[in-house]
Amino acid sequence: MEVGFTRKSFGLLGATAAVALALAGGALAEGHSKLKVGLITTLTGGGAALGVDIRDGFLLGIKQAGDVGIDVVVEDDQRKPDVAVKVADKMLQSEKVDIMTGIVWSNLALAVAPATTAQGKFYISPNAGPAQLAGRGCHENYFNVAWQNDGLHEAAGAHAKELGFEKPFILAPNYPAGTDALTGFKRTYEGELAGELFTQLGQTDYAAEIAQIRASGADGIFFFLPGGMGISFLKQYADSGIGLPVVGPAFSFDQTIVGAVGDAALGIHNTAQWSPDLDNEASKAFVETFKAEYGRIPSIYAQQAFDTANLIVSASAKADIKDSDAFREALRAADFVSTRGDFEFGNNQHPIQDFYVREVVKDGDVYTNKIIGIAMEDRQDVYAAECKL
Repeated sequence: MEVGFTRKSFGLLGATAAVALALAGGALAEGHSKLKVGLITTLTGGGAALGVDIRDGFLLGIKQAGDVGIDVVVEDDQRKPDVAVKVADKMLQSEKVDIMTGIVWSNLALAVAPATTAQGKFYISPNAGPAQLAGRGCHENYFNVAWQNDGLHEAAGAHAKELGFEKPFILAPNYPAGTDALTGFKRTYEGELAGELFTQLGQTDYAAEIAQIRASGADGIFFFLPGGMGISFLKQYADSGIGLPVVGPAFSFDQTIVGAVGDAALGIHNTAQWSPDLDNEASKAFVETFKAEYGRIPSIYAQQAFDTANLIVSASAKADIKDSDAFREALRAADFVSTRGDFEFGNNQHPIQDFYVREVVKDGDVYTNKIIGIAMEDRQDVYAAECKL
């Protein structure tokens, strides 16, 4: 599916809409080539809600920018590495895309991103940030606008320590992001664990894991289970009656999860680099325009993709995509107004950023998150020291 946008109204009135358009605005510089983006993400099957949010956030950013000479080709990876590779090859060889983006899952990103950069193209991640691509495997054409995978989990580990957890049980799916999750949590928590295990990617029945938690003597739980996995676990955990306090990353408590789980998620603390109630003009404008366009509160997946689109728009206004060196420098400059407020890349082209503590709340009939504190400030991932860029 190829999507091209021309400047048109969102049907919104008032200052918020005007601010949003101004923040994302730009125009194709005179003499610059048109730019083509290949967006591969998960649109069907398990985890589709995450990919839909990435697609919608990215397309909103491009749409708000107006006629800036950017076309977007959207394809479904079905959360399957072989499908992602096949689609990426088609985009690079047949569609002749200049930039690849969109992948949710780290195992798919590891299959697609290095092949993209090896062909002289750019991969700009709106989500997956595996350790392998942040450290020794960093590449001048690979950028991550979201985070390195460990980040939100490091923040959760620091917060669990602050809350007084002495023996938590931790779990995550058995794939690269799951490994990074538990590694990140342990790096900042630094204490004794009641248990640690990896579940199957896409698992929906957690009876055995909940039994292990019950028998472990744990005084709290940390879990990273994005998408449908998190919905299944939280519902089953609530039904178990164990009642231990829970801390997790935003991936386990995004808009799709807390809405599906309901009251069982209320009061749980989670960590994120952004929240719908973040108090800056760019974020407020993004939330309002996203809600008007799609009828729902944006998740961090949508926010990350929106920032990714605006980074690309800002670079395309400064440099021709055909001049890779100039375009790379324009990306590094990150001269766009981020929904996070201040934004800068570290030497490995991953963000240096704050991580917040959020609490799941109910606003009228809607379950969402609100910021209650800061877990870490100006955090750069530990793998940056291994990157030679």
